[in-house]
Amino acid sequence: MTTTDQRSLRKIIGASMVGTTVEWYDFFLYTSAATLVFNKVFFPTSDPLNGTLLSLGTYALGFVARPLGGLVFGHYGDKLGRKKLLVISLLMMGISTFLIGLLPGYATIGVAAPILLTVLRLAQGFAIGGEWGGAVLIVSEHGSPERRGFWTSWPQAGVPAGNLLATAVLAVLAAVQSDEAFLSWGWRVAFLASAILVLIGLWIRISIEESPIFLDAVAKAGNAPEKAPIVRVFKHSWREVLIAMGARIAENGSYYIITGFLLVYLTQELGMSRSVGLNAVVIASAVHLVAIPLWGALSDRIGRRVVYLFGAVGLGVWAFVFFAMLDTRSFWVIALGVTLGLVLHGAMYGPQAAFFSELFDTRVRYSGASVGYQLASLGAGAVAPLIATALLADYGSAWPVSIYVAAMCLVTVVAVVLASETRGRHLGQDDQRASVSGTA
Repeated sequence: MTTTDQRSLRKIIGASMVGTTVEWYDFFLYTSAATLVFNKVFFPTSDPLNGTLLSLGTYALGFVARPLGGLVFGHYGDKLGRKKLLVISLLMMGISTFLIGLLPGYATIGVAAPILLTVLRLAQGFAIGGEWGGAVLIVSEHGSPERRGFWTSWPQAGVPAGNLLATAVLAVLAAVQSDEAFLSWGWRVAFLASAILVLIGLWIRISIEESPIFLDAVAKAGNAPEKAPIVRVFKHSWREVLIAMGARIAENGSYYIITGFLLVYLTQELGMSRSVGLNAVVIASAVHLVAIPLWGALSDRIGRRVVYLFGAVGLGVWAFVFFAMLDTRSFWVIALGVTLGLVLHGAMYGPQAAFFSELFDTRVRYSGASVGYQLASLGAGAVAPLIATALLADYGSAWPVSIYVAAMCLVTVVAVVLASETRGRHLGQDDQRASVSGTA
C-alpha cells in the first residue's frame, strides 16, 4: 500500500476534521435548536412537551435523508473519488443551514414555516449522509494500517468539535440575551455564522489530494468506473453491512440521548435553566474531543473489538446511573455524568472509522461504509430523543429510558462479538476484506 509522507497525511487529516467539524456544527446546531427554540418558533402549541415532540419530528427527518445521502454519495464516491463528493457535501450542508437562519417563523408565514424547515432539514440530512464516509475513507486510505485507528479517529473527533462549537455558540447567545431576544432573532446568528465556517472548510478541502488507494484500484481496473457499487455491496458484503449497522446502534442512539434528550429532561422534567445543560455538554464535548483519538490509538494496540465492546458494555451500565446524577440538580454532578457518558461513547466512536473501513473492498468501500453507518441512524439516533421523550411523558420516570439505552447497547455487543477482528488489514488488498465469523 502507498503511504503518503507525514506532512501530507496531516494535511489530509486536517482537511477532513475541519470539514467534518463544520458539517456537524450545522447538524448539531439544529439538534440543540430543536429542543430549545424551534418548538416555540415553528411549532407553537399549548403543551410545551407536544411542541417539543413536533420539533424533534423534523429533527428525525434529517436522519431519514441520511441513508439516501449515503447511497448517492457512496455511489459516486466509489465511481469518481472521495474528494469531489466531500466538497459537494460541505456546500450542501452550509447552504441549507444558512437558509434556516433566514427562515421566517410560524407567526409570520404560518404553516409554510415548518414545511420549509422540514425541507431544509432533509437537505442537511442528505449532505451529512455522504460526509462521514468520504471524510474517514480519505484518511484511512492515505495512512498506514499500523496507526489507522489513531489517524481515522481525528475526523471522528470533528463530531464533538462541531457539537462543542454549536453548543458553545448557543450557550453564549442565551447567556447574553434575554429569552425574548434569543427566541426572536438571537438563535439565527448561530445559523448564519456557519457561512464563514463553510468557506474555510471548502478552501482546505479543495487543496487535498485524492486517495492513492482509490486511484490505484481504478488503475488496476483499467480506469473503468465501478458500474453499480451499491449492488455489489448488498450482493457480496451484506453481512458486513449488518455488522456495521449493529455496531452503530448503541453508539449513535446513546449520543443523542446524552446531548439532545438531556436538554429536554433538564428543562421540562427538572425545571432547570437551559444553560445548565448547554454548559454541561460544552465541558463534556471538550473531554470527548480528546478521548476519541486516545481510544482510536488504543484500538491500534489491542484491537478494534475489545475497545468497542468496552464502550458498549460500559454505556449499558452507565445508563442506570446517568439520570440519578441529573436528578441531583447539581451542575458539576450533571457535567460529570455527561462527560463520563461521552468518554464511554468515545470507546466506540474512536475505533469505528477504522473498523468500518476495514470491512469493505476499495471500489465499494464508500458505499458499504456509508450505508451501514447511515441506515443504523434511522433506528438509533433518529428516534432516540423521540422515544426517550415519549417514555418520559408516559411513565413520568427516566427508568424506561435507561432500559432503552441498555437494550441498544445489547444489540451492539452482539454485532461486535459476531465480527472478525479487522486491525492491521491492508485496504489496498481487496482479497483481505474482513469477513464475519461466529466466534468471539
